[in-house]
Amino acid sequence: MPRNTLDYFIVDAFTSRPFTGNPAAVVPLHCWPTDDRWLQNVAMEMNLSETAFIVPNGHAFDLRWFTPRVEVDLCGHATLASAFTIYQLGLNGQNTELEFSTRSGILHATRNDDQIQMDFPIKPRKPVAAPEHLLEALAITPTYIGKSEYDYLLEVETEDELRSLEPDFTQLAQVDCRGIIVTSKSDDPAYDFMSRFFGPAVGVDEDPVTGSAHCCLANHWQERTGKDKFTAYQASQRGGIVHLQIHEDRVMLSGQAITVARGELLID
Repeated sequence: MPRNTLDYFIVDAFTSRPFTGNPAAVVPLHCWPTDDRWLQNVAMEMNLSETAFIVPNGHAFDLRWFTPRVEVDLCGHATLASAFTIYQLGLNGQNTELEFSTRSGILHATRNDDQIQMDFPIKPRKPVAAPEHLLEALAITPTYIGKSEYDYLLEVETEDELRSLEPDFTQLAQVDCRGIIVTSKSDDPAYDFMSRFFGPAVGVDEDPVTGSAHCCLANHWQERTGKDKFTAYQASQRGGIVHLQIHEDRVMLSGQAITVARGELLID
């Protein structure tokens, strides 16, 4: 007896080249399952930093994001991957702008040539004292320590210091937050700043390219430089490029994406 199937897609976000940027799984659904444990189990099986689930909702889409361990409130690269998949499949009909209903409110995405632009809320950071384990786990002396709604943000003096970080993830997982952003100015004139993102507490030791972290990074570097437009590079092993434009309390995150795999989930 044949089993029912659901298509899923693996999309590399914030890149135009396969096997770079940040991979996300995207699972289009017709409706939400009665038990959220199925969503979490699929994310655990995918074992990527994020798995996104999308459900049509009239003229818009419901969108939820899961790490292998937990559901999260905001994810940039999986939103980009979801928008890219919707455009590729033609699920948006005649609509050029996509609307997503999420745990972070209504988010919008628009295709612009070879990039997709997403309208996200700014996540301001405020200076704080370092919590226990943070500096020990990173083995750095930052020039700034702050915290946003979700993450700690630390600035270091040089790009070399940023790139050479080798955190103690066991210790870092004890810090009470979603993740830790470390940032620096860029030595490459093509980029305004660099960053890395660590989230061992939510099951992601190092995230390749973190769109939502740039909602805080945009605020940080705007206050540092007075600028409202940036090109940023996340200096993970895979690497990825995020374009930022700040409008009052919103930040437009833009990037490219590419589908690298398509498969089927077998369901009872």
